[in-house]
Amino acid sequence: QYSPDNVAGADRAIDPTEITFSGCFCRTSSCVVHMCSCLRHGENYTSLCLSPPAKEEKYARPVFECNVMCQCGESCQNRVVQRGLQFRLEVFKTEKKGWGLRTLEFIPKGRFVCEYAGEVLGFNEARRRIQAQTSKDSNYIIVVREHLHNSCVMETFVDPTHIGNVGRFLNHSCEPNLFMVPVRVDSMVPKLALFAATDISAGEELSYDYSGRFHNLPITNREQKSLEEGNTLRKPCYCGSHACASFLPWDSSLFDT
Repeated sequence: QYSPDNVAGADRAIDPTEITFSGCFCRTSSCVVHMCSCLRHGENYTSLCLSPPAKEEKYARPVFECNVMCQCGESCQNRVVQRGLQFRLEVFKTEKKGWGLRTLEFIPKGRFVCEYAGEVLGFNEARRRIQAQTSKDSNYIIVVREHLHNSCVMETFVDPTHIGNVGRFLNHSCEPNLFMVPVRVDSMVPKLALFAATDISAGEELSYDYSGRFHNLPITNREQKSLEEGNTLRKPCYCGSHACASFLPWDSSLFDT
């Protein structure tokens, strides 16, 4: 079932449509930094492109868009992801990776491409679904972990297996042309937004790194041990990049008892 936005999962643990943020009080056509409460962490976009982080920033800063409660106009430049698809994309059959997604037009670096939308699940339901899978099943469940300033970790589980959008057809690459950023609009439940990591030509397949890394960095000894333990469920990677890690990224946390 196609849905352009996140929906509550079968467990109803989280309602992604709930509006919990109070809006800004800007009465201008477009909000500006230091004046808008939604831009307290800095400017999010420049000419529709995601603003690059400052060199001194160690971690990615939060991205909050203006929402339905804000008093600014619909043309506000801090409204990008919520506007949805702006480029023509096509689902196509790949040689080895099943279905894939490609662009039919040029996409500039930094532009929002699409969201990875589906059922938003609680931890227990996500683990139940993961553990019910066999080695032949395709896994669409994504786990996004955000590390907060107080050492806490916020987790978001999205499953587009049965309800989702075009994002579910994106394949993994160890050298991707997209990267994922959690973007919040109406509540703390983020939209998993994919932005262009580089200029992307028409006809080029779109991909991102399932592990969350922007590039395929060397793994730690602890990660290596976890990978070896999960080899029976790991699947080969066919991205074809020079930095290919041979297997798709593996996260064993949902299999732990």
